[in-house]
Amino acid sequence: MGARITIDYITHYYGTQTAPTLDGIEMTIEPGEAVALIGQSGCGKSTLLHMLAGLLIPSEGCVRIHGHQVTRPSPRWNMMFQKPSLYPWMTVRENASLGLIFQGQRKLIPERVDRLLETVGLADKAHTNVQALSGGQQQRVALARSLATDPEVLLLDEPFSALDAFTRANLQDEVNRLVRERGLTLVLVTHDIEEAVVMADRVLVMAANPGRIASTLTVPMPCPRDRTSHAFVDHKAELMRYFGDTRHPAPPTPAPVSDETPSRDPAARAA
Repeated sequence: MGARITIDYITHYYGTQTAPTLDGIEMTIEPGEAVALIGQSGCGKSTLLHMLAGLLIPSEGCVRIHGHQVTRPSPRWNMMFQKPSLYPWMTVRENASLGLIFQGQRKLIPERVDRLLETVGLADKAHTNVQALSGGQQQRVALARSLATDPEVLLLDEPFSALDAFTRANLQDEVNRLVRERGLTLVLVTHDIEEAVVMADRVLVMAANPGRIASTLTVPMPCPRDRTSHAFVDHKAELMRYFGDTRHPAPPTPAPVSDETPSRDPAARAA
C-alpha cells in the first residue's frame, strides 16, 4: 500500500545562493494518490523529487513519509530516472534483482522478480544481456527493479522522455496500471502536459524564481484514460493555460496615483 507524504514548508538554497531554488513548498500527498510536478526548466521540480527520495536535504523544512522524516534513501521509496542505469554486463533478471540483493533478500528473487518480469512483458528476456534490449525494454527492467523491493512510494524523474511516442504511451499506461493495482503513492516529474494528465490524479504546476506551487489541477478521470475523450482534451487545455500563466505571469498592478498634489503642511498630512 502507498504512504502519505507530507512536505513541510521546504525552502532550499544551493551553495552560496542568496535567492532560494525552492521557497515555502507545503503540501500533503495522500496514500495511493498519483501526483505530477510540471513546470519550466529551473523551477526546482527535480530538486523537490530528490528531497522526497532522500537524495537531498532541504535547507529549511522537511519531508515526512508515514510521519517519519526523510533523511536518506530507503527501499520503501524508490526512484526511476531518465536513464535506466542498468549494469550492461548483467542479464535482465540480474539487474531486476539488485534491490533485493542489496537488502540481503535473495530468497525473494524467484517469487518477486520472475513475477514482475512476466508482468512487464520480459519473462522471455530474463537471461538476455540488457545491452541487447531496446530503450523501452531497458526502462521496463528498471521498473521491475524499482517494484521488486515492494515500495510504498514510486518516484519518477522523466523516465520516458527519451523514448519514442508509441513506447512512451505504452509505458505510461503500464506504470499507471501497476501503481494503481498495488495502491502505491506516485510522484512524477515531467515536462509533458499530456503525460501529466494521463498519469496523475492531481497536477501541481510550479513557477520559477523561486520555485513554488503556482496552481493545481485535479484530474477526476478513471484509468486507463482515453486520450481522445473530450474530458481528457479539456483537462489538457486547462493545464496548458496554467502552465502558460507561470511562463508569462501578469505584470504587477501599479499602485493608484492620486490627482491631488501632496500637501507640504505637516498638520494636513497628519489629518
